[in-house]
Amino acid sequence: MNLNAKLLASLIALALSTSAHADGPFRNTDNKNLKDPAEGSYPVPYKKPTAAEITDALQLVRGYMESHTPTRVVHRKDGAEITDFTTPVADAVMDTTDADFGLQAYEMGVVHAGMLRAAEVTGDRRFSDLTARHLQFFADRLPYFRAQEQRFHLERNNSFARFLDPRSLDDAGSMCAAMMRARAAKVGPDMASQIKVCGDWVAKGQFRLKDGTLARERPQAVSLWADDMYMGVPALAELGRMSGKRAYFDDAVRNVLQFSGYLFDEKDGLYTHGWNANNPDAPHFYWGRANGWAVLSMSDLLDVLPKDHPGYPQVLAQLRKALRGIGQLQSGSGLWHQMLDRNDSYLETSATAIFVYTYAHAINQGWISPTTYGDIALAGWAGLSTRIGKDGAVDGTCVGTTFAGDQVYYYNRPASKDALHGYGPTLLAGAEMIRLMANPAFEIQYKVRTYHFVPRDGGRTSYREHP
Repeated sequence: MNLNAKLLASLIALALSTSAHADGPFRNTDNKNLKDPAEGSYPVPYKKPTAAEITDALQLVRGYMESHTPTRVVHRKDGAEITDFTTPVADAVMDTTDADFGLQAYEMGVVHAGMLRAAEVTGDRRFSDLTARHLQFFADRLPYFRAQEQRFHLERNNSFARFLDPRSLDDAGSMCAAMMRARAAKVGPDMASQIKVCGDWVAKGQFRLKDGTLARERPQAVSLWADDMYMGVPALAELGRMSGKRAYFDDAVRNVLQFSGYLFDEKDGLYTHGWNANNPDAPHFYWGRANGWAVLSMSDLLDVLPKDHPGYPQVLAQLRKALRGIGQLQSGSGLWHQMLDRNDSYLETSATAIFVYTYAHAINQGWISPTTYGDIALAGWAGLSTRIGKDGAVDGTCVGTTFAGDQVYYYNRPASKDALHGYGPTLLAGAEMIRLMANPAFEIQYKVRTYHFVPRDGGRTSYREHP
């Protein structure tokens, strides 16, 4: 294939992966008047979803993840399964599928968070069974791959390298938090020894600024990434919950507030993707998923942070400011753009899913007003639901993205169903939407062809003047 043909194929693939996946236009089926001339049509299924509809969508995603995350060991050269674990061989690796979803990748930690939440909300253990299967595989095969490393010194080519030798927050934080959540839910084996390895890396091993903010040594020698709020803060929070040690909570709160001081734009209400110490006044790039990681980290922290901790109201106030800024930029399809403030950038799935979850969860927890944000969550789910294929694949998700300094890079990141980043957030979003639809604190009124989240104690509404 020549260069022009390759370029054309890439452009076609990008266009297909970032287009809307709905079969619209849709009519709102909550309007029973089929002849209503004032009823519009929508690019997404704009309606109040039922718990059964959402659960069906989550089951599709669960099934896709089940079929694309095998837990077995094979020979790298021919894919033949290894069943004898008495003596390690150099080419033993974890099996993969075409999607190549890494079982120890940080994105899989979010998948487990979603599976555990879906199991809790639906009562269906098939969701948490996937987490149990993965963790049992780790417990069973970690000794083998440790012996493989001791004998062959494969370093990053060892399938268990992230667990054996964590070198970044990506290696440690998200999966560490997932293992602690599973332990609290009594799902799978107790991964205490691995929790210690990963937890120690987050708390003590990761490079930091002098003020204690979790940082990286790329792309500049001293850099901050908004992503690392999620890669570090939830793990610190879960370590605090598990151990009862306030120092972990203090560290988590300090990081949220200091990250926000460096990265949050008070005027726009958004997080810029990153900050370099040698260029602190660089232009801001409001990448969608980075903002998602930021609000998700605050939500996860508030879930376990003692309410009498002095940082609790500060973290809550920061979450509210971010959700206000993000909410104003939702598109007319319910989805959010790859670059939040640029409506000519494509509509992206993973950021949308994180936002839907965080809005719905914050409402259910009483942190934000359903009157203000309920419709945003509802519209977000309408858009997100169109990205779930009939086979359970979640499409339209931006692939892994580094901290960059130009819009050309961010605008043209590929979107793919093979990007694992979209699956966990979609599970979280659906599970929390089921809770939102059944929340007894408010009534969802369908009036004048739209929805209103009316608090039970908010007084009686009247539409007497309306025909």
